Amino acid sequence: MKIDSSSEISNIIFHPLKTWAEASTGNWNMLTGSGFVLLLVGVILLYLCRKIIGKSDERTNQIYLKSTYIMLGAVVLCDIIFPKEYMWQIFFLFKYSFAFIASGIYLAVRYKKDFLN
Repeated sequence: MKIDSSSEISNIIFHPLKTWAEASTGNWNMLTGSGFVLLLVGVILLYLCRKIIGKSDERTNQIYLKSTYIMLGAVVLCDIIFPKEYMWQIFFLFKYSFAFIASGIYLAVRYKKDFLN
């Protein structure tokens, strides 16, 4: 089997998810609901970590910039991986959910490393 482009790779990976989600409205709603839960977890994690680290100064500005860089990297990576032909609303939701969670995890790890030791 010869693969010519990255869109074929994403179609191979996500086609079973598409067929499962389109099998019933319950599956579609479950996928949408889990995306919103992940988005909510990511936003809360990001908010709490930013609140715990504190106001911007010379040291925390670098932490916040790196966190934003990680968020941008996650968005770009998800844009490359997720298909754009079908279920783009769901993948849009998951893209930003993963970006917020990745940024929040970085802030939590950085807080533990810098402030708790």
